Amino acid sequence: MHLIWENVAKNLIQLWTGQYKALDPGKENYEIHPTVWEAIGEASTASGDTIPGVFGPRPPNVASDKLSWTADTRSFWIQYVGPVLLANRFTRRKYYTHFVLLVRLIRKCLQFEISYQDITQIREGFIAWVREYEEIYYQHNPERLSGCPLTIHALLHIADSIEMTGPVWTSWAFPMERYCGSLQPAIRNRRFPYSSINRYVLDRARLTHIKLIYQLDNHLWLRPPPSESGTSIAGYDTCVLLPPRRTRTLDKGLADKILACLCTRFNTPPPHLRHCIPMTVEEWGKLRILNAGDTIRTSSMNVRGEDSRDMTFVRYELLVDKNARFRNRPVVLEGRTFFGQLQHIISFPFLSRPADLSAAPDNLLLGVIQQCVIEERNEDLDIHYYSKMGGVEVVDLTTIQCLVGRIRDRHRWAIIDRSGSLSRALYVDVDHTL
Repeated sequence: MHLIWENVAKNLIQLWTGQYKALDPGKENYEIHPTVWEAIGEASTASGDTIPGVFGPRPPNVASDKLSWTADTRSFWIQYVGPVLLANRFTRRKYYTHFVLLVRLIRKCLQFEISYQDITQIREGFIAWVREYEEIYYQHNPERLSGCPLTIHALLHIADSIEMTGPVWTSWAFPMERYCGSLQPAIRNRRFPYSSINRYVLDRARLTHIKLIYQLDNHLWLRPPPSESGTSIAGYDTCVLLPPRRTRTLDKGLADKILACLCTRFNTPPPHLRHCIPMTVEEWGKLRILNAGDTIRTSSMNVRGEDSRDMTFVRYELLVDKNARFRNRPVVLEGRTFFGQLQHIISFPFLSRPADLSAAPDNLLLGVIQQCVIEERNEDLDIHYYSKMGGVEVVDLTTIQCLVGRIRDRHRWAIIDRSGSLSRALYVDVDHTL
């Protein structure tokens, strides 16, 4: 936490903007022009509207805001926003490549599970990164020694620390920082603040001991227990539906897309399924994925306020025929990842279905998604770029995996996904868990 976000990352930004200990670029040219840096700052602030709130706080303006930065906001900016907005901003590609290598190493360190092979890659990666750092910023010039603080050398010991104590999240300072923040409301006496804190910590420790010894977690619960509110639909155990809710009549275009979806799903000709689709259906405004998943809104029923954040773009998985373009080849299905905006959530009974589909669910939940036309992918950082939206397709709601964020970068959008091996570690207070 302190090594990377409060030191190395902060110092890199100061180097790029010519504000690091009055150190000039020397024989290199890594500084970013002030006008370009201001544009990056504006794009950083604007990205807060299109990045869901579950990703973290709004990214501050990296060019002008000096007060809103915390280890959490700087962590998110370096891992997700920086790789997008800094692309093609340096005068030479090697500066951006060097930064991206740091991001890749950080992400590998933050994985929940780390193998010995990963540790070897982390150790060798930081050795290479520090050597290149010395070439770019120190330049092997004793007069530029201030560009090599102790924190740069400390990067070489991260792999050893992981090998001895486990992944970074097992020993970082975020839980302690959060716990210290939870003590502030306990201060009831300005004259004797430490007495208030001591009393609070002691009372809480006693209560915890009583819970553990006598197994009274449920009886001594000081807050309402967490619950998964929402409407469950039989056959869809991974999600619940949330209001708003309304009844709507399907237009012919949407009805045809639903029919195409069902024909593909059940491998049944259209005439056998057309009568199964009612013209009046239920439409929902929100979907919540269970087991600490995301809450996703639909664009058609989402009334956005001035300070709201977009929670309508999703990642979804579909099975696609690899030989779809070849009529005489056998069907070979493979899973593919898609991104798009969830426009509608539709629910209707599937009761008048053919006899051979008796095993199908009695109710269907479908999502209407407008697909993003992906033009470029950065597989290393899991960033996907698009500049225009594609067609609308109907999918089963269980194919929707999670929310994604978007960052506007000049003439196109970048999609960022925080799921997978780099899921965010969350600090959960003991009073919030069973």
